[in-house]
Amino acid sequence: MRFLQLALHTFSLAALVVLALPVRAVAFDLEPLEIVSKSGVHTFAVELAITPEQQMRGLMFRRELPEGQGMLFDFGQEQPTSFWMKNTYISLDMIFIRGDGRILRIAENTVPLSEALVPSGGPVRAVLEVIAGTAKKFGIAPGDRVAHPIFGPH
Repeated sequence: MRFLQLALHTFSLAALVVLALPVRAVAFDLEPLEIVSKSGVHTFAVELAITPEQQMRGLMFRRELPEGQGMLFDFGQEQPTSFWMKNTYISLDMIFIRGDGRILRIAENTVPLSEALVPSGGPVRAVLEVIAGTAKKFGIAPGDRVAHPIFGPH
């Protein structure tokens, strides 16, 4: 009986240690992406979210996103989609992009931690998340073209 109590105590301590460990951010490689708008060509360094796990986590739990960086969610084909801001602490601009690289819709200044759905407004191949205010700052608008290898040559 004493052995069982000791084993349970040891297991409980191990579980507490694991629970106390900080959540580690997943390291992503940064790739260049360009958006051609009326005000010029704007280059961003983006992390790709391709797997379901990467897409589910997205930018959750991050406390900052440097200007000029973002995350590109690639669905592999055009489809309607919706995002939310659950567990996302920073306001974002969500740029919904068609398979040909044209911007369909932009959801600006999304509300941190909101569980309200942010719909694409139609079928899209990808979504680019950047820090809130980016679209307005650079004059990025629906119809502008996004250049990245997932959209093929333009």
